[in-house]
Amino acid sequence: MTDDSRRSRPVILGQNQYGKAENRVVKITRDGDTHHIKDLNVSVALSGDLDDVHYSGSNANCLPTDTTKNTCFAFAKEYGIESAEQYGIHLARHFVDSQPSIHRARIRIEEYAWERITASDANSQFIGADEVKHSFVRKGQEIRVAQITYDGTEFEILSGLKDLTVMNSTNSEFWGYIKDKYTTLKEDYDRILATSLSTWWRHNWTNDEQRMPNWEKSYEQAKKHILQAFVETYSLSLQQTLYQMGARVLNNRGEIDEIRFSAPNKHHFRQDLSFCGLDNDAKDGAVYYAADRPYGLIEATILRDGTEARIPVDMTNL
Repeated sequence: MTDDSRRSRPVILGQNQYGKAENRVVKITRDGDTHHIKDLNVSVALSGDLDDVHYSGSNANCLPTDTTKNTCFAFAKEYGIESAEQYGIHLARHFVDSQPSIHRARIRIEEYAWERITASDANSQFIGADEVKHSFVRKGQEIRVAQITYDGTEFEILSGLKDLTVMNSTNSEFWGYIKDKYTTLKEDYDRILATSLSTWWRHNWTNDEQRMPNWEKSYEQAKKHILQAFVETYSLSLQQTLYQMGARVLNNRGEIDEIRFSAPNKHHFRQDLSFCGLDNDAKDGAVYYAADRPYGLIEATILRDGTEARIPVDMTNL
């Protein structure tokens, strides 16, 4: 193909979006002497009538990314942060409804949790207060996530979490799998099952005509059901456990229609100690080595019967 023929082929603009990514918004709410923290990482992505800014460089329809950053901070002050979802709904609605050229807004949020530090019984003699209510330690469990998308008519609210590491030290087996000439893995009837969960779930609330969920309660309850199902499932495969966790959430939370998991298997292999004459059986309390990579990556979507899967498969996987 000649250079001239390449130049004659039409080139058009495809999907595009822009915005300000990773705005670190920390809001302190003071309830008398008691303080509360909302610590968010907020990314804004806008799309719409933006052909000219790409084709000719005209910025007439372009809201500056610096403005989107300023809006994130101003809304935290003006409206507060009741929840990551509610805050994202305010932002998404504002960007689409206030700007004729913006037709779709996606707000993606990570939330970092803090818990209050309890002072010693004798703290008052040092600081002159009966109780410390403004000191916190960063929680080291999961990171809460939310994604709010608005097109001027309907919202799509995804909530979830990532980096929630869980382990069952027994009640897990893995056997009966396909074996060929490349298979070296031994069947295991008493193994450690550990994973670092990342998951998104989709709410069926889409507009103001519906009753809005209590976002904070919904998150805590969904997480509770995930963990309870992990504890209470005698696992013959990590796939089985994921299904049970998703089913437990959907069966108990009517506001959720779909949930997707990505679960890297945190492998723990029993160390061979036969070289020094020691048995290393699970029933006796084994010693394991934790292998960080490579790892099995198990993913699944569980959805309510009659609903359509809408959580993108690449939101959680490698």
